[in-house]
Amino acid sequence: MSDMNVNQVLAQMRAMSIEAGAKPQPSDTSGDFAAMLKQSIDAVNNTQQNASGLAKSFEMGQSDVSLAEVMIASQKASVSFQAMLQVRNKLVDAYKDVMGMSM
Repeated sequence: MSDMNVNQVLAQMRAMSIEAGAKPQPSDTSGDFAAMLKQSIDAVNNTQQNASGLAKSFEMGQSDVSLAEVMIASQKASVSFQAMLQVRNKLVDAYKDVMGMSM
């Protein structure tokens, strides 16, 4: 149902954190980060679209969609959105910290 696996994203973030502490990052990583961020946002959007489609199908009375599927998809969409919101908040906090540093 969902292309985004929260545990997999967290594992990738932990691995990147360990790598960041181990060696200096090259200066051209901004493209990779932007691509990863866009991919994550697209995955959240797809999860929300899927949940919305299932809910609409259930409301229309289609027999191949159960209430359990609708509720699970809705909760997955909610959790993925909340995770993305927390990532955004952390990025904003990090940006404020960097901008507040004295040179």
